[in-house]
Amino acid sequence: MSEARRMLAGMDPIRLRPWSAGDLGLLQAANTPEMTAHLNGPETEQQVIDRHAKYLRLWQEGTARTFVIVDEQGHPLGSIAHWGAEWRDQPVREAGWFVLPEAQGRGVSSRAIELLIDDVLQHRGEARYLAAFPSVDNAASNGVCRHGGFTLMGTKTEEFRGADLTLNEWVLDLEDSLPA
Repeated sequence: MSEARRMLAGMDPIRLRPWSAGDLGLLQAANTPEMTAHLNGPETEQQVIDRHAKYLRLWQEGTARTFVIVDEQGHPLGSIAHWGAEWRDQPVREAGWFVLPEAQGRGVSSRAIELLIDDVLQHRGEARYLAAFPSVDNAASNGVCRHGGFTLMGTKTEEFRGADLTLNEWVLDLEDSLPA
């Protein structure tokens, strides 16, 4: 959606900026019982610190691209990323995101997935698909997948943070998203 159409639709413009060393506080702010309810709960402080370091390292290695979702003034609203993964025995780019409570309900994630898809198209390597695996109970993230044009392919149950988690398997065919 163009910037002009967003403004006409009454949506606040957002942009993505690369994850940086100063973004640890954003992960800490998102590590609450409320924010991690669909992820089997919060991480320890050390796990959050380690994940922050991993985001920085994987960006430098070129295997993952983690962004901070920011508003017009540059205030962080959340994060969105894509990284190399495997789904049904084929390489994919996997996407994940969160939006802080004060920015939820405003379409931030839906606009961020549009921007992320543009980035994936430029940095997808051999992957034909972009996949996302939100909890079956996470209505908001499943809605983001629908908005982004993903197709629901099924469900799977995996262990995550020490407990089973049932996930929807959403997939976007990147070949269909290339400009004509």
